[in-house]
Amino acid sequence: MNIQTVKLELLRKIINTENLIVLEKITRIIQNEKSDFWNKLSKEEQDEIIGGIEELDNGEKYDYEEFINKHLK
Repeated sequence: MNIQTVKLELLRKIINTENLIVLEKITRIIQNEKSDFWNKLSKEEQDEIIGGIEELDNGEKYDYEEFINKHLK
């Protein structure tokens, strides 16, 4: 089933329902989908995450056990 078929089937179900609770739930799901957590982060938080990803991409990572052992001493 392709995405257009799924959309049309969902639309058909929405149009045919008389259940307000179901419609409100669908509305909330769609609204929550639109709110990307990234946009809720501060610029500093975004920069930290991007920096961490860049470090991982450059091979700068630590083994969990090594990290724990280093900081437990």
